[in-house]
Amino acid sequence: MNYQTTVSLKDEEKVKTKKKEKKVYNNKPTPAFIGASWTALLIGMVSYCVGLWNADMMLNEKGYYFTVLLFGLFSVISVQKAVRDKLEDIQVTEIYFGISWFTSIAAIVLLVIGLWNANLELSEKGFYGMSFTLSLFAAIAVQKNTRDVAYIDKEIASKENED
Repeated sequence: MNYQTTVSLKDEEKVKTKKKEKKVYNNKPTPAFIGASWTALLIGMVSYCVGLWNADMMLNEKGYYFTVLLFGLFSVISVQKAVRDKLEDIQVTEIYFGISWFTSIAAIVLLVIGLWNANLELSEKGFYGMSFTLSLFAAIAVQKNTRDVAYIDKEIASKENED
């Protein structure tokens, strides 16, 4: 037997309508956080590239590590974009979402394998690993900040047009 009252049915309807409401994000990143994100990205990338420039490696090894950096940066930005698109109810195909994650993991694995087999001091390997990680994290933060600012500016503009 179902002993639901009209009041409890109305409560269930309220819960259902709350789930359907569009999520509103109004926490614009501060200029300090935006600046810190860009600074971290530049420090990570420049450190990695200066390390490659000064490394005693063959040119093809330097090219490999530089390509892995670019591949990793593009991959994590792609993952962040796909995750954010899903959050904003923008269609993202599962194949694109999966490929984005796969390529991000592949870039990290390629760096690890390259460093594992490299004839470098342990401190150099750690340096490349840390600057690579800093660059990836900062790229995600910069992309997130860019999307946040664009989204909030668009919401503010649409509210002003309604008024």
